[in-house]
Amino acid sequence: MLALDAAGQSFVKAHRNRALVAETGRSHKSVEFKHMNISAVTTELGLPTVRGYRPMSNYQAAIFPAIDRYLSAHGDAWAIGDLRLFPHPTQPPCPAWQRDRLPFRSHSMERSGPELAALALSDVPTLGSPRPAPLQRLIRKFDPAAKDAANRRLGLSGERRIYNHEIARLIAADRMDLAKRVEWTSQAHGDGAGYDIRSFDPPSGDDRFIEVKSTKGGARTDFFLSRNERAFSEEEPDRYRLYRLYDAANDPKLFALKPPLEEAVHLSTETWRAGF
Repeated sequence: MLALDAAGQSFVKAHRNRALVAETGRSHKSVEFKHMNISAVTTELGLPTVRGYRPMSNYQAAIFPAIDRYLSAHGDAWAIGDLRLFPHPTQPPCPAWQRDRLPFRSHSMERSGPELAALALSDVPTLGSPRPAPLQRLIRKFDPAAKDAANRRLGLSGERRIYNHEIARLIAADRMDLAKRVEWTSQAHGDGAGYDIRSFDPPSGDDRFIEVKSTKGGARTDFFLSRNERAFSEEEPDRYRLYRLYDAANDPKLFALKPPLEEAVHLSTETWRAGF
C-alpha cells in the first residue's frame, strides 16, 4: 500500500484490510492499529507513510524484526516516494534561479501550484525520551540520516521547494523587492557557504541564511549537520535558520530551528577527522 500511495496510484484500503482480517483472524481495529505501528517505525527510518495511517508508537516487539526482514530483502523500498519528488527521473531538479532569474517573474501571479506556495510552519518537535532499543538498532542499521544526506536529488528537490517558499513568503509580505533578491546559494556558489538559501526577513530586510534538511520521513527523522554548517550557525545566530522539510513525498511540512541548535536537537559526533 505504501508504494502505491507514494506513487499516486489508487487502491482501497478497506479491501486490503478485509483480506488481512480474513488471513490473520485479527479484528479490523487490530489490523488498523498495526498499520499505524508500521507508520511509526517507517517515519523514523526516513520513509513516507500511508496517508490515513498516522504513526502510533505503542509498539509491539514483533514489529521490529518484521520490518527489518522486509527492508533487508527489498532494497528498492528506499526509493518509495521518489516518483512524486522527481517525476522526470532523467532530469535533475532545475534551479528556479537558472530558469527565470532574469527577468524576475511574479510567482504569485504568472505561475501557481503547490510547489510555488509558501509552507505553513509546523511546531518544532520536543526533545523526547530515548527511542526503544529495537528501534535504535534499526536506525543504526539502515541509517536514514546517511541515506538522506547521500540522496542528492532529494536534497536538490528540498532546496528548490524552500527557495520557492521564501519567494512566496516575501511576496505575501508585500516585499517584492526582497523576493527578487532571494538566492539559491548552494547552486550559485557551491556547498561551502554553510547554508543553502539566502533570503530576507520581511520587516527589517535583514539577511536570513537558511540551511535545508529534507527527508521523506517524519519530523523526528535524524539528519546530518556538517561541521561547517554548525560553525556558521554559531557565527550568525540571529540570521541563521535550519529548515527541516519533512514528509517531502506526500504533504511537505516545515519547521525552523534557531541557534543554538543544541537546545532543540541532540547533537552527537558521527565521525572524526584525522590529521598529522
